[in-house]
Amino acid sequence: MAVPAGRTVVFVTGNAKKLEEVIQILGDKFPYKLVSKKIDLPEYQGEPEDISIQKCLEAARQVDGPVIVEDTCLCFRALGGLPGPYIKWFLDKLKPEGLYKLLAGFEDKSAWALCTFAFCAGKGEAVQLFKGTTEGQIVEPRGPRDFGWDPCFQPAGFEKTYAELPKEVKNSISHRYRALAAMSEHFCQNNNTSTQNKEQKHDN
Repeated sequence: MAVPAGRTVVFVTGNAKKLEEVIQILGDKFPYKLVSKKIDLPEYQGEPEDISIQKCLEAARQVDGPVIVEDTCLCFRALGGLPGPYIKWFLDKLKPEGLYKLLAGFEDKSAWALCTFAFCAGKGEAVQLFKGTTEGQIVEPRGPRDFGWDPCFQPAGFEKTYAELPKEVKNSISHRYRALAAMSEHFCQNNNTSTQNKEQKHDN
């Protein structure tokens, strides 16, 4: 179900920097206005997809309208995909240095960042998922400390960490960018289709 044109969609976050980054990446083509709202959602456990769906359904129930929920994972190959969806807690306790040290005993420092955006049009509606992945490796932290685990993640093909890269470069290769691009494309197509349908109705 598409959101009627001109509607706002609640993006569930209390992080102003994240909202700013998302709006910057989506640009002018995204047909809806994003407003942020901090909602305390339960910390679900399980696979990333299941967690995203549960969070989105609960947010839609609380907001009683269209919502977008984002979930980010940082997955270490040597640890079988962990910390994954629990990265927030690992980062909170260990900081970027500790994340790097987790792999001290492993030769394989490769990792991937996974971002999932979940959209729900309202209470009782189905959840749609949009995913983006960026491959990279875990390195000794470098760069500014104002954005989570960015200082210890070096994307594949780059000599700099997420934290060291200029914003516009990071925003063109990041896991969040890829997930948002998929979501934006979906909504833009839906928006165009509904506009065309209206025009066809007028023509008849």
